[in-house]
Amino acid sequence: MKKLRAIIKRELSGWKAWHIAWMIIANLVIVGVSLYQHDTVISIFAAVTGVICVVLCGLGKVSNYFFGTINIILYAIVAYNAKYYGDVMLNVLYYLPTNIWGWVLWEKNVNQQSNTVYKRRMTLKQDAVLLVVSIVSVFGYSYVLKLLGGNLPLVDSMSTVFSVIAQVLMIKRFTEQWIIWIVVDVVSVIMWFAALFNEGASIAMLLMWSVYLGNAIIMYVKWRKETKSEKVNEV
Repeated sequence: MKKLRAIIKRELSGWKAWHIAWMIIANLVIVGVSLYQHDTVISIFAAVTGVICVVLCGLGKVSNYFFGTINIILYAIVAYNAKYYGDVMLNVLYYLPTNIWGWVLWEKNVNQQSNTVYKRRMTLKQDAVLLVVSIVSVFGYSYVLKLLGGNLPLVDSMSTVFSVIAQVLMIKRFTEQWIIWIVVDVVSVIMWFAALFNEGASIAMLLMWSVYLGNAIIMYVKWRKETKSEKVNEV
């Protein structure tokens, strides 16, 4: 119980007014519009837990993995109903197990002064390798999704492949994760926008990814500033 109280205190420390306002306003908009459009309860909960997760991640809080796990399960169900099989496989087969890995590594790399994780930068060599792997993977996986009969296979593949890459960068606490998340978010906004107007899919999912996009831009700037001043300890 004492350890739990310490963890809760750590996760609640360091919040600024705009952090709280950003998360509350984003969720209120999602819930309000989704209810007005008669969206499903599961879609709304998936969107809300997703927003909480990405905001906590941006703030360097380990608790993002708790809300992320809930979001993964709910989002996989919504994506399956929309026939975005790439997203379904990504969440069930990849995000769930890597969430455990990320949780462990982040716990080992918490800055005891700021109560947030240490942040890092990639090298130019790492950037080059990442670019080549990304291009090959996107086109290869899009072919597989096309054979499965999925909707928008190339777009779905981009979303999936870049999400895999971004998740690894997130677990390793690289600032560049936010650049990849921006790409993922743009692709996903397009994907859910198309699904909404073509098949009447979830408005909550479109709003969730829109918030993700705004959050990724904000947090990229935030992490860049912090990596200039933090001394990084790697575990």
